[in-house]
Formats: sequence, C-alpha cells, structure tokens
Amino acid sequence: MSLKKAQKMVDEWIHAYGVRYFSELTNMTALTEEVGELARVMARKYGDQSFKSGEKDNLSDEIADILWVLLCIANQTGVDVTQAFRENLEKKTKRDKDRHINNPKLKSNGNHNQ
Repeated sequence: MSLKKAQKMVDEWIHAYGVRYFSELTNMTALTEEVGELARVMARKYGDQSFKSGEKDNLSDEIADILWVLLCIANQTGVDVTQAFRENLEKKTKRDKDRHINNPKLKSNGNHNQ
C-alpha cells in the first residue's frame, strides 16, 4: 500500500466511523502518547526492563498507531505525505551522502538494523 492510499484510507475511516478529526492539538498530544507507548515496548524488548504481567510485545501495533495519528495530522493540515517523504529523502541524501559512510562510530557491527 502506498502512503497516498494509506492517507486516503484514514480519511475515509474518519468520515465513516470517527465522526470528525480530533483537533490538531489533540492529535499532536495523541501522537506523543503513542510514541510513549512505543518507547515502553522498546524499553522492555530491547532495553533493560522486562514486560510486566499482562503486558505484551505489541511493537508493530504501536508503530501502526503512530503512523495512524501522523496520517490524521497530515490529512487535516493538507500535507501530502508521499511528496513530503520524497522531498525529505532527497534532502537527507544531499546533506548526508558522505557523512554516515565516513563516520567511524558506525563501522562496528553493533546495530540491530536489517
């Protein structure tokens, strides 16, 4: 699914089931809350904390919640996420094309990226 399609699906869902978008400020605070929930899972899964009784590893759901709220904010502020992401990637490529390759701190194989 494309970002454009995801944005459209969120908008259609809001109008079918959500009555209306929450205010931009409410969505910003919801985004902050969702990022905190992702942080909690990350601390337990990859950090030194352990899951409490009844908690589960719902990493993918927390990431999807963040994407949902971001798409809501984009829709209500008129941001085309596909275009914004494309422009952001171009900016990062131009700015950082040599920076990370030449960073000796990144030469070690200690990261968890795939």
